[in-house]
Amino acid sequence: MSIFSRFTDIINSNINSLLDKAEDPEKMVRLIIQEMEDTLVEVRSASAKTIANKKDIERQIEKLQFQATDWSAKAELAITKDREDLARAALQERSKCTDTATVLEHELGNIDEQLTKLQLETGQLQEKLADAKARQKTILLRQSTASSRLDVKKTLDSAKVEDAMGRFEQYERKINDIEAQVDAYDLGKKTLNDEFAELQADGQVEDELAALKAAMAERAAK
Repeated sequence: MSIFSRFTDIINSNINSLLDKAEDPEKMVRLIIQEMEDTLVEVRSASAKTIANKKDIERQIEKLQFQATDWSAKAELAITKDREDLARAALQERSKCTDTATVLEHELGNIDEQLTKLQLETGQLQEKLADAKARQKTILLRQSTASSRLDVKKTLDSAKVEDAMGRFEQYERKINDIEAQVDAYDLGKKTLNDEFAELQADGQVEDELAALKAAMAERAAK
């Protein structure tokens, strides 16, 4: 595949489509970036050579134009000296120069057109390269997050987790049984706080009884 064929393929490619088809998005985006960077290097090298060739052609055209002018002057000189044979030969040489210059000018036009297209496509490639680099970190982060979630899912679905939870619940039931046994031993036994609470309750009852008797005695006296 030539450099320009591969270059066109990259320009026309859709990065999202390539990533959707990739089994390893991280690897794919690295390959895309590397391919784009390599192509840019090659295209810039080819552009430099083309520009150098363009300058060389321009120099040849300038030289041919100078020679054509010189042959015209020589033809005029030959005529003034009554040397039509030399004038005819000079005009023939001038014609060769102008014809060659015309061919080179046409070639120069083609080169200018190619350079214009190449500059446009290079700009498009640079935009895609910047886009791919901007997405690279996001893609790597998404892949890392997805891998972590997958590991968690695998762990949650593992029989080991179910077995561990079963043992945990078993230990919890044993602790509940032990606590119930402790509560059973203390059942019916009065604590110091219980006895003080009973004393307070008895005193309150006696006070209420005395108040009731006094109220009844007062009503009887009336």
